[in-house]
Amino acid sequence: MEKPQKFLSFNLGVRDTAVISLEQITEVLQISLGDICGVPQMSSYILGVYNWRDEMLWLVDLDEMLGYPPLSQTANMLVKMMAIVLEENGKYLGLLVRQLMDIEWLYIHQMKAPSTELFSPSISPFLQGYFINDDEKMMFNLDAEAIIHSPVWTNHN
Repeated sequence: MEKPQKFLSFNLGVRDTAVISLEQITEVLQISLGDICGVPQMSSYILGVYNWRDEMLWLVDLDEMLGYPPLSQTANMLVKMMAIVLEENGKYLGLLVRQLMDIEWLYIHQMKAPSTELFSPSISPFLQGYFINDDEKMMFNLDAEAIIHSPVWTNHN
């Protein structure tokens, strides 16, 4: 019998919900935008680096990376944002999100395959699929590995 897996759910844009498997999350922390050290000549969704555990943690505006309006449009520098720290093979990346929601218990066999008609080209490469929750709402299952291995990083990491 398949066991449900734990996922962290959070807002994507204003209306959408996304989940990432807890197995791929190292830590969740609050960061104010003013504490992020900007790096020139980067894509606008790469917010810069943050001092985390005495290491440089790259931070990304996940909304903007996936084609939503940037978080910086709606937040001032003092607002605390939530950062989800992903780890894969010793590589870390922080995803800034609008708001964390909950821990979801989901069955992988209930995940539906992402179809190109449903999702924009900016989000498709980072999707493993999606779940339909109890309220009949879609929850995008983001692929942490695909985000970490996105071509934008290969130049900077």
